[in-house]
Amino acid sequence: MAIDSSELGFTLTLLVFSGVLAASRAEEAAVESRSGPRILGMRLEKSDTPAGTTERGVIQVTEGSDILLRFYGLHLLPNTSALIKFTELYSSDKDDDTFGALMTPVNMTCSELTKDVEVKGSMVVTNQNTSGVVSLRIKQLRKSEAVKVFGLCVRDTQEKEETWNLMDDKDGRVRVVEVAKSLLPTWLQVIIICFLLVLSGMFSGLNLGLMALDPMELRIVQTCGTDKEKKYARKIEPIRRKGNYLLCSLLLGNVLVNTTLTILLDDLTKSGIGAVVASTVGIVIFGEIVPQALCSRHGLAVGANTIMVTKLFMLLTFPLSWPISKLLDCVLGQEIGTVYNREKLVGMLKVTEPYNGLDKEELNMIQGALELRTKTVEAVMTPVGDCFMIHSDTVLDFNTMSEIMESGYTRIPVYDHERSNIVDILYVKDLAFVDPDDCTTLKTITKFYNHPVHFVFHDTKLDSMLEEFKKGKSHLAIVQKVNNEGEGDPFYEVLGLVTLEDVIEEIIKSEILDESDLYTDNRNRKKVAPNKNKRDFSAFKGESESKVKISPQLLLAAHRFLATEVSLFSPSQISDKVLLRILRHPDVIQEIKFNEGDKRSPHHYVYQRGKPVDYFALILQGRVEVEAGNENMKFETGPFSFYGVMAISVPTLEFRTPSHHGELNRTASLSGGDRMDSLSVSGSNSQLNSSIPAQQYTPDFYVRALTDLQFVKITRSQYQNGLMASRLDSTPQSPESGHNALCLDQTTPPANTTITDLGADSTPTENGPDETTLLLLNEQNSPHTANHHSQLENSI
Repeated sequence: MAIDSSELGFTLTLLVFSGVLAASRAEEAAVESRSGPRILGMRLEKSDTPAGTTERGVIQVTEGSDILLRFYGLHLLPNTSALIKFTELYSSDKDDDTFGALMTPVNMTCSELTKDVEVKGSMVVTNQNTSGVVSLRIKQLRKSEAVKVFGLCVRDTQEKEETWNLMDDKDGRVRVVEVAKSLLPTWLQVIIICFLLVLSGMFSGLNLGLMALDPMELRIVQTCGTDKEKKYARKIEPIRRKGNYLLCSLLLGNVLVNTTLTILLDDLTKSGIGAVVASTVGIVIFGEIVPQALCSRHGLAVGANTIMVTKLFMLLTFPLSWPISKLLDCVLGQEIGTVYNREKLVGMLKVTEPYNGLDKEELNMIQGALELRTKTVEAVMTPVGDCFMIHSDTVLDFNTMSEIMESGYTRIPVYDHERSNIVDILYVKDLAFVDPDDCTTLKTITKFYNHPVHFVFHDTKLDSMLEEFKKGKSHLAIVQKVNNEGEGDPFYEVLGLVTLEDVIEEIIKSEILDESDLYTDNRNRKKVAPNKNKRDFSAFKGESESKVKISPQLLLAAHRFLATEVSLFSPSQISDKVLLRILRHPDVIQEIKFNEGDKRSPHHYVYQRGKPVDYFALILQGRVEVEAGNENMKFETGPFSFYGVMAISVPTLEFRTPSHHGELNRTASLSGGDRMDSLSVSGSNSQLNSSIPAQQYTPDFYVRALTDLQFVKITRSQYQNGLMASRLDSTPQSPESGHNALCLDQTTPPANTTITDLGADSTPTENGPDETTLLLLNEQNSPHTANHHSQLENSI
């Protein structure tokens, strides 16, 4: 029972305490309700003009503005706005109120209310009645006032008399400042801004236009420009010589104008961001892009027409720009201007080709002249392998002189032993008094005139080579270099020839062709178009000339090779003179033109396996492929390889000399004339061939040309006739036979020539090989021998 009584007492105590607390709160609420609305503070909600809070926490607004203030307090009602007024705390003609936080005399009541801050309408209260928004009208300040501070006054509803209490705190103050005034009238600011944009564009354009015209270019324009350009250049050139001074003046003027423009735009727009955007757009478009695009093309004209403005600003900025320019002159040195070297000048001409008005030929000439010093003679020379040369021992007969005339060259190198050993130069005009029938050697002519041979090294520049040619010593030079490769002493190696024409062609960047040129370019060996008017000297040659033209030296080499290396043509079988006549026959020397497009053409084959032939072949020039054996083995051979010896082999022909001890057979007893009658072929070889059994030779190999080919082709009938002529030549003859043969030569046409003619002029001589060589090199030794030669060739 004791425990229950204690719990009941605790419960009653708790209830009594709760009732007392509730009664006290109800009493406090009744007191507060009897005291009315209470304002504790305010803050700025909105303003139609620039407004904010100062760094001291005071609300700052602009004169003549409408603002919204939010008030905080208790029991706020819509009519609470009638309890709000303001009183003037401070005013001044300058900004010296420490941002509205100045100290004022302590007076908690508002003795005088101001009408400069007008409360409009009722308060818009929130649901809890703790805050509300009131609209206020801030009137204009007086002309002598720059700033004014107002304090918040709240009416005390408890007093019977109208009492206004001052909330003298930073939260209860409003600082009113005057509207920022423009520096200049708006219309004047607009005019000045437009003028500054023009100046900004002019400075920017002149900075590009004038500074791009370096002194060197202005001098060029003064000498070779139009009359108007010369006038403009003369105006600009004096101030352009002061490059750094002009640059500093233009840059200072441009910076000054752009800065002033930004300040005026800021004052006009009353917005920093607006001023930045407007100045940026205006300067970029009207102060940079447009003027620089204009002056980059017409900088000379713009600079000349604005020269007075430029001089004025140079004078105005003199105190600052002149010292800076002098400092730049000392640090950077004198301005020379743009100077083009050889490579840059050539590059400029190429880049400006569509606009400089130069023809392609003119541009090539300029480029060639500028590049002359950079190229060597080795780059333009004709290689020694492609040069037309003559051996010093060559006999100047009709064939040689015809070959010289057909070559078309006026200066021909003369070599001794090998082509790299050039010893003389032959001028074609030196042959004016040379008679082909005189058998004059080339060495005699070159020694008589003794033209100097001009040698130059392969690294000689073309400009130096041109100077040498201009001295008149020679218009042809031999290019050589020192070869120190391999073992042994260094030696001079001839590389080629260079002529005045080669240098001139390199200058004009084009080939110079005349009526006798065979190639458009000696380096790539491109042939010219066929010349219909080309002179053909073959009309002056005998009918027995070979269809394929080879040099006398090569013909002599073939003669010596056959006589010494091929047993069928040895002097014991065929005499040297008869062999020479065979080689000079028109159909013996033949050639094959190689066709790259059809390498397996039947035209390329000299011999074909299984195809009967009756001729012997000796390769003179070119390469051939031989395929032989069952395994079809292939190998290549070159000059002086021969094939088909068995094709011309014939049975031994027995010719017995007259016997002093026995009876003569009919053949041996015949005189020269009788033998001629018995062996006459009447222009054909039918009787001789019928007297010898026919032989068929079928090769078991292929011989195919790999390049252009020149070869000796001797048929069986030609060889048999030569063999017969040699045998008859070795048979003793009576004096009458020679007389009869001579009479036959004079009366019988060439078509009826007999084999006896092969030996008619073959009298024994002391110098066999030398005489053969002389016959080869001088085929027209005399009219009598020329007639015999013609008959002999027809007989073969």
